[in-house]
This record gives sequence, C-alpha cells and structure tokens, in this order.
Amino acid sequence: MNIKSIRSQFPILEQKIHGKPLVYFDNGATTQKPLSVIQRINDYYARENANIHRGVHTLSQEATTAYENARTMIQNYLGAKENHEILFTKGTTDGINLVAFSFGELLKAEDEIIISAMEHHSNIVPWQMLCERKGCKLRIIPMDEKGDLVLDTYDSLLSNKTKLVAVTHISNALGTVNDVEHIIKKAHAVGAKVLIDGAQSIQHIQVNVQELDCDFYAFSGHKLFGPTGIGVLYGKEEILNLMPPYQGGGDMIKEVTLEKTTYNSLPHKFEAGTPNIAGGIGLGTAFEFLNSLDMKEVVKHEQELLEYATSELEKIEGIKFYGQAKVKTSVISFLIEGLHPYDVGTLLDKMGIAVRTGHHCTQPIMNQFCIPGTIRASFAFYNTKGEIDVFIKALNRIIPMLKN
Repeated sequence: MNIKSIRSQFPILEQKIHGKPLVYFDNGATTQKPLSVIQRINDYYARENANIHRGVHTLSQEATTAYENARTMIQNYLGAKENHEILFTKGTTDGINLVAFSFGELLKAEDEIIISAMEHHSNIVPWQMLCERKGCKLRIIPMDEKGDLVLDTYDSLLSNKTKLVAVTHISNALGTVNDVEHIIKKAHAVGAKVLIDGAQSIQHIQVNVQELDCDFYAFSGHKLFGPTGIGVLYGKEEILNLMPPYQGGGDMIKEVTLEKTTYNSLPHKFEAGTPNIAGGIGLGTAFEFLNSLDMKEVVKHEQELLEYATSELEKIEGIKFYGQAKVKTSVISFLIEGLHPYDVGTLLDKMGIAVRTGHHCTQPIMNQFCIPGTIRASFAFYNTKGEIDVFIKALNRIIPMLKN
C-alpha cells in the first residue's frame, strides 16, 4: 500500500491540532473522509439536489439514479443476493432498532434472544426493550478475561426457544474478532435467526453476507469513511417480507385510504419519508473508494500497526491491556497504573493526538473488569508506524507529568 498517496486523499490529516500535526487514533468512533466522498456530497447539493422516487423531472430522476446506484454498489460489495435486501438506515443503532421492533413483532412471550457480554449498548438496550414489550427472555454469552466469548456456554444456551442471536462481529472496546461463522451455524441449527453488528468490521475485513449466511447485518457509514447519519441494514428477503414496517409515512406505502393502507415492496417498506439522499450517495462513493483498495493489504497493514503499537506500549511501566483475544483487529484498550484515562486523553490532545477515553458504550465490559473505562487507540489504513512513535513519545512525556 502506498500510504503517502492514500493519506493525501484525506484533507483532515494535513491539519494541526494545538500546533502539532494531527495523529488520529479514534477511528473506532468515526473515520475520516476521503476527498472523493466530500466532493460527491458537495456535487449532489450543488448540481442534483431534488427529492427522489417521486419526481418526473430531470433532477429528481438523476438523484434517484445516483441513490439507487449506491444501493447496488453496496449490494455488490457485501455479496447480497438482491439490491432490495439493502435497507438504508441512519446507522447501526437504527438498523438494530428496526430489527428489534419489526422482527420483534413476530415474537411471543417466553421466546429467547441471545446477545453477548461484549456488546455495544446499541446491541443491548433494544433487546431489553423488546423483552419488556413482548415478555421475551434475554440470554447472555459470557466473556473470559482475555476478551474472548465462551462459545461452549453459547452452545448450551441455544434451544428451540431461541429466536434471535445478536452479536458484534468485532468488539469496539476490545478489538476481539468473534467467530461469527460458528455462532451463525449453531443458531441456524435450532431455527434461530442471527443479526451481526458490523459497525467495527466492514472497514477492516472483507465481508460477504451470503457466505456468512447471516440473516441481518448492520453497519454505519461514518465508520467506513462515509458520511454521518447514514447506514445499512442487510436482511434476507424472505425474512424482511415477513416483518411489519418499522415506521409509517411517505414512500413506504403502495396505497393509502382513510380506512386502510397497503405497504410498498422492499426496500421501500422500511424507508419511510425523505431519506438522507446525500448521505446515501456519499456512502456509495465511500464503497467505491474501498473498492480501489486491496483489502488483503489493508488487513496486513492494520495488523502490523496493531502488533507494532502493542510491542511499543508493552515497554511502558505500569501499563495494562484490556482485550487480548486470540484474534484481534486494530484496537488497543489500556490503562496506566495510577493515571485516570481522561487525564491521559486530555494531555494527548494537547500534543495533537486523538484517542478515545471512557467506557466506549460498553459498560458491561468495564463492569466485568471493575474499571471505569480505558484509553483506546484505534487504527485505520491511513495510519503509520511513525504516528505510533509520536504517540509513544507523548505517553512517555505525559506519565511523569501526571505522576508528579
């Protein structure tokens, strides 16, 4: 990979923070955007701005074509069978809530849902709400001290009462890459459906939803170099057709009378109202950018960053890592003995280095380790070993300052 060439396509990486060159290690929260995405959004508003699907005039037809082309681009990238299996949402959270409500309407009291102990709050709270609403039971796959799911226990939790398993592909707090193939296969053996939270995975590894055989796959645009406020829920056609709409409004209907409404076909049944048109088009452009990269090289580079950063951090006295799973991606969560993560993060910012501190919307993980939160450095393909050296140098300067 030509990292210098890639970095030149991300304007924000050229700026300075507090007079220091930006070192952006907060990619788990959101990724930066290439110039092609920024320009495409600008071009839409400057030259194509119109509402989609309803208009006969030229601008509306051009905007509709661009928006639907983005859907097809994403379908092809994910390996989905049909483009109407790609639903545009506001993001991962919105996609999970859609399934929790719509698929949840098919469930009854005493049905069981399985999640894991390492889930983001967005893959916990909607299921708790569903259980309260429908009288279902929530089961939890435990996690060991290394940050791996205990899959033997998962296997024992499955039964004919299990109707849905919802797990993260990659942990945002620990970097654990879960064995979702095993999870999906075992769930299907008892007739359960599976939702994969792909918010942290699709930008780091190649994903093919048909090969995985997952029933739902949700992710956010802003975490894979696209705009905020847009995301995707993939769902198998036959399951989506069984589910009632999540919201009512324009474009999700076939016919409306004051007495009764009939619903539109997929994907429109689940896309009520005027969507984030610019976001959808921009997300399509982000996937075009991803297509220009060799994902095998991306994985290799990010793994090298993970290993290099881990080896350098290990040299720091008093450091403790959280998340040492057998298979990890480019996320490192750690604490330094005697130092509060907020203080470390604040001083790193003064040196131009962006990391995330806190519980990362994974309070059950933090509770298991009996800590308030961690310092998290999360890398993308545009990061470099040189930036890691700057990061380590800054930590070695900060630690004595905070301990004195």
